[in-house]
Amino acid sequence: MPVASTHPDSHTAAVEPHMPRRRVLAWLTSVGLFGSAVLSAVSNLVFIKPRATYGQPARFAIGKPDDFPSGTRISLDIKRVCIVRDGPKMAAISTTCTHLGCIVGISDTGFACPCHGSRFDQDGTVTGGPAPKPLPWFKLSLAPNGELEVDKGTQVEPGTYLNV
Repeated sequence: MPVASTHPDSHTAAVEPHMPRRRVLAWLTSVGLFGSAVLSAVSNLVFIKPRATYGQPARFAIGKPDDFPSGTRISLDIKRVCIVRDGPKMAAISTTCTHLGCIVGISDTGFACPCHGSRFDQDGTVTGGPAPKPLPWFKLSLAPNGELEVDKGTQVEPGTYLNV
């Protein structure tokens, strides 16, 4: 007949350690919550970042300086910009009214908004009507291929001309 050992460590060497059921469930729950938090954070970051940009590019070519004779104001309505040439100096002025976004037209005294009657002088400064701000001027630069480029993403101070 075998004799029972009274020493507590004699039987635990052969048996694997026992993990309580509550600890297993707590571990599985924490792993599941952590995984869902990571998945949620990644999906939110992917959702916030736009996959495509719509609309016209902010920087575009308008042609060579010779296409714009001295003393002219040419409105490019599709691009919503007016190219002004005064001798060797050139500038790009927005043709979007600062009141409600209508396209302003070229008039004898500068620019006129057909929607609500705002008036602007030759430099885009408000002379009448409900427009709260003057027309913005955009950066005009000469590309390496000799064409003029308008950057609507960069506004410059009124009166800033490009010498060509």
